[in-house]
Amino acid sequence: MPEYVIEREIPGAGKLTEQELEAISRQSLEVIAGIGPQIQWLHSYVTDDKIYCVYLAPDEAPIREHAKRLGVPANRISAVRRMIDPGKYS
Repeated sequence: MPEYVIEREIPGAGKLTEQELEAISRQSLEVIAGIGPQIQWLHSYVTDDKIYCVYLAPDEAPIREHAKRLGVPANRISAVRRMIDPGKYS
């Protein structure tokens, strides 16, 4: 299944508490369960004002539906074309 990186602009994301991140994560997982097995959340990176999420999905549609249902932006959805493993080159 294709892999995607989703950029979400969320001002103050880096200041969210562990409890806030847990609540958002649980809600996100509930939405994913409601959409079905065609979407899978692998992990996310939190920066100061953005969250970058890595998902598996057949195309962008379930990712956009997830963002809509969750009420969070999916400002940019980028399909991963290749992965570079630095261990391969050392």
